[in-house]
Amino acid sequence: MTERNAPIGVFDSGVGGLTVAREIIRQMPNEHIVYFGDTARLPYGSKSQDTIIRYSRQIIRFLMTKEVKAIVIACNTASAYALDTVAGEFSLPIIGVINAGAYSAVHATRNGKIGVIGTEGTIGSGIYTEVMKRMRPDIEVTGKSCPLFVPLVEEGLLHDSVTDEIASRYLSALKSRFIDTLVLGCTHYPLLRSTLGRLMGSDVTLVNPAYETAIELKALLEERQLTCISGQGGQEKYQFFVSDLAEKFTAFATSILPMEAKGTRKINIEEY
Repeated sequence: MTERNAPIGVFDSGVGGLTVAREIIRQMPNEHIVYFGDTARLPYGSKSQDTIIRYSRQIIRFLMTKEVKAIVIACNTASAYALDTVAGEFSLPIIGVINAGAYSAVHATRNGKIGVIGTEGTIGSGIYTEVMKRMRPDIEVTGKSCPLFVPLVEEGLLHDSVTDEIASRYLSALKSRFIDTLVLGCTHYPLLRSTLGRLMGSDVTLVNPAYETAIELKALLEERQLTCISGQGGQEKYQFFVSDLAEKFTAFATSILPMEAKGTRKINIEEY
């Protein structure tokens, strides 16, 4: 039987998944988290499906050595390409970030026109369109890949004229489709929320799948009676692992999480 005071495993290609970890911390402050950022092999958005599935299997095997009770794939590309495969291969619950965001967008739109921004992999997969059309067949979904957003976020250029210029170019295609709801379909993108909101205007609802996924996870743990008992769990509350650049990751994580990200450890993920 799974230990309810065991940690939650969260993984992403880099720092973007920290937006999901941040929401889990806010929604479930008693829970322990083991986070893995695949900083040696990012970005995932331009990789093939076979490669993303291989990476995801390795990371899940690593997280299982930490005896996690559930895993969140805090990466839209890996959720699109690998979730269906790995969810059937491992015994513990595994969720991604797409379903919750899609559900929220479908219920938020007023005119039935939804935009999705994400990596080339996520947009190319068509997964958001597919999921949202199952929920509501009459909606119109416009996808736009924004490959430069991830490196801009990774470099810390969250409020910069260069970011404004690139975002304006990307978003112009969505503005011309008169969308009223925009899904931030990459976990890096909530860090650009203020810029994206300003450029899209107050009439456009921004959907943050990181927040929606934390709510979905909370419901899942409650349903399976896996929520952590307050004050229990002996190990470090938040553990961080990366495949490269531990110091850079620690500095970035500390800047966006509600506490200091101490002692990030580098591991060789290829061993798993």
